[in-house]
Amino acid sequence: MRRGWIVGVRVARLVRTGAVRLLPGIRYLGRAIHRRWRRSLQFRTVLTTLMLAIGSFAVVGAYLSNQIANNLFQERLAQAESETRYNVKQVQETFDGAQVTDQSSVITLVYDTLNAVEGRGSVIQRRYVFEAMPEQTKPRNRWVESRASDQLTISVIPPDLRKAVQDSGKDQFWASTQFPVGTEDRPGIAVGNKVTFNGTVYELYLIYDLNTAQKTLNEIQNVLLAGAAVLALMIGAVAWYVTRNVVSPVSHAALVSEKLAAGQLQERMVVKGEDEVARLGASFNHMAASLQEQITQLATLSQMQQRFVSDVSHELRTPLTTVRMAAEVLYDAREDFDPINKRSAELLYHQVERFQSLLADLLEISRFDAGAAILDAEPTDIVQLISHVMEGVGPVAAEYGSEITFNAPAGSVIVEMDDRRIDRILRNLVLNALEHGEGRPVNISVAANDTAVAVAVRDHGIGMTHAEAARVFDRFWRADPARARTTGGSGLGLSIAAEDTKLHNGWLQAWGKKGRGSNFRLTLPLHQGAVITKSPLQLEPADVGLPGAGRDRTMLLLDQSPAPAAVSNSAAAAGTEAAGTETRGSGKKDGS
Repeated sequence: MRRGWIVGVRVARLVRTGAVRLLPGIRYLGRAIHRRWRRSLQFRTVLTTLMLAIGSFAVVGAYLSNQIANNLFQERLAQAESETRYNVKQVQETFDGAQVTDQSSVITLVYDTLNAVEGRGSVIQRRYVFEAMPEQTKPRNRWVESRASDQLTISVIPPDLRKAVQDSGKDQFWASTQFPVGTEDRPGIAVGNKVTFNGTVYELYLIYDLNTAQKTLNEIQNVLLAGAAVLALMIGAVAWYVTRNVVSPVSHAALVSEKLAAGQLQERMVVKGEDEVARLGASFNHMAASLQEQITQLATLSQMQQRFVSDVSHELRTPLTTVRMAAEVLYDAREDFDPINKRSAELLYHQVERFQSLLADLLEISRFDAGAAILDAEPTDIVQLISHVMEGVGPVAAEYGSEITFNAPAGSVIVEMDDRRIDRILRNLVLNALEHGEGRPVNISVAANDTAVAVAVRDHGIGMTHAEAARVFDRFWRADPARARTTGGSGLGLSIAAEDTKLHNGWLQAWGKKGRGSNFRLTLPLHQGAVITKSPLQLEPADVGLPGAGRDRTMLLLDQSPAPAAVSNSAAAAGTEAAGTETRGSGKKDGS
């Protein structure tokens, strides 16, 4: 007992080890099939066709097998019932005409009669079970109690069949059964009747062997299975061949399309024949040629425009420098001019400055278009950089009368960035906020997470619509073309800011609503090469209560010391009292 238990445990361990080793392979195979199913139309079509064909063959085969088995059984049953009636009649006639008085003669008569029913020869046609009915009350001499062929017993007869025979008169009943022949069990049909001999009632069951019919059915099923397998393989081969002829051009078209998208505009499909697929290939090639021609024309035109802008910008630098020098001389001497000439000198000076700014922006854009812009990234404290930007825009904030509040986390936020380009982005965003803020406060917020840092510049001015926010980074685009520029913008500042952000693999996004102001959010990765998945600041800002438009001249004071009570109250109203570094402006309009 203990040895058997040990063997069972070892077998269980072997099975478990084999399952653990096979499980990764099964999973890999499942993933490979799933990946192939998703990516290959031909594989999906062939596999679906095979599955449908196998399912159809299984249904048809099961139906045919069932019909054949039923027909064979019904045929053999009808034959068994007919033969049984004839043989039982012969047995009863023999018993009725028997003239025997001693027991040995009775046994010999019964044995010879039943052997004749059995039909012995080279093949036994049928077997019998001869049994006296139990509980017979009529007096009798029961010289033959029971007899059966091939060592069969009454136990091979189904109890329901025995009960039906015992309860009936002279009716005949049958039932399916199994009986042993040597070391195997064979299917058969047992047909039962009653016979009488010397006043004793006996149950006589003739058992017909269905082994030959079962073998015939097995052979038919094997033929059906083999035929179904061959047909499935043939259908799979046909489906593979047909789908290959259809899918191969599509796959080739997809490959050529990918190469065209990668810039290999000379790629074309191979066209054979004149069928629908060939016409598709010819149309595809014609489309590719047309696209190549148009793309080439556009690329040539773009290169000409870029070269033109670059050349013109470079050529204008020398005469512009000369004009600027002359304008500065006139501007410095404007007090000696009459009012008209004085005004002309001032206009000339400011417009030359604007022209020079526009020229610088055009040169920068031409470098971006030519792919010559290089990122010089170094670890830099972005909080300190924003403070430097706020210092620089102080005079502009004072001119517009806007108060600037700055909310940042305590300490430094180190970012790998090109500080010159980020300085230009932030300066542009703050100047735009001041220009369009209509004298209302401007909020600058900084937040960081594990992978990124975000800077939001929020104004409360005229705002913009969702459509305008989507186009605000386009070159030379202005929401109101009639709006006069008072700070010398060129219309390229936000476009350059977007290109600088792209160099850092960052995000530059805009939000606005008419009458409620705008919010520009710059999101940068803390380390170069990192991928941003979420910005630390939301793009649509939460509503904050802010003081009204400032009417005093504002001067920025970058002071880390605690603010006075009046300043703290103003910061609390602006929603910037969170722990961190707060920088805000104060001063008087007259510059005192």
